[in-house]
Amino acid sequence: MNALDLVTLPPLMQLTSGRPEIKIGLIDGPVAIAHPELIQANIQPIVSNSVTSYVQANSTFQHGTLVAGVLCGQRNSIAPAICPDCTVLVRPVFTDRSRADRTPSTTPENLSAAILDCLAAGAQILNLSVALEQLSSSGESQLETALDQAARQGTIVVAAAGNQAAIGSSAITRHPWVIPVVACDRQGHPTSYSNLGSSVGRRGLMAPGQDITSLTGQGAASFSGTSAATPFVTGAIALLWSEFPKASAVAVKSAITQTGVFQRTTIIPPLLNAWEAYQSMAKVVV
Repeated sequence: MNALDLVTLPPLMQLTSGRPEIKIGLIDGPVAIAHPELIQANIQPIVSNSVTSYVQANSTFQHGTLVAGVLCGQRNSIAPAICPDCTVLVRPVFTDRSRADRTPSTTPENLSAAILDCLAAGAQILNLSVALEQLSSSGESQLETALDQAARQGTIVVAAAGNQAAIGSSAITRHPWVIPVVACDRQGHPTSYSNLGSSVGRRGLMAPGQDITSLTGQGAASFSGTSAATPFVTGAIALLWSEFPKASAVAVKSAITQTGVFQRTTIIPPLLNAWEAYQSMAKVVV
């Protein structure tokens, strides 16, 4: 089944392409903003002293551009292009030259700084397709503080669950405000490499993460993993908020995760159902 159809995104995408006022903080790698399918996108680099915010179209950097293509490539392009009219704030935390299906990593301190930068820039949604390295108690404390700030500010945080085939949680996915995302295949089954766990099962979602075609600095490529799945959830949230701009973060988060509908008791989260989330919000939001 088509990745977008699997999570019922097409009817929501027919309603809206998103609004520029809806800002997504893309905390990832650099993005090839000169790519022909991204050149019209509302991409705003957040300047950082650590890494370059964007690169030219012939760059070897791929990961950030692949994720950006899922979010804001041009409609009817090779990429999913879920919410091309939303604003994407690019805040790189790594410069990765490795395979596109590997989840690049950063330190908790760098990730915390990036989260705060995006919050200061007005992001309403954060997309975290990163793994953590060089863990320390002080670094994890900084990260918890940054995620607490996102919760207070009403900025929804969507994060890749990870690709280590592990059972458990990370400093990111165990935070109660975060929506962890597991990758699934085209039949809606979780991939063998996706991290699972009680916090992931209780608060997370599954989304397509197998052979997702998107954009790179060189043109296009397919990538897999929870990094590929995460922007499907982020994009769905962006479209929901575009349709219901006065809705609270709690209302949007509840609708997309359907946490109030049934009790979750497994380590595997349910599949994203974007249209069901829209219908749920349409009943309660004017």
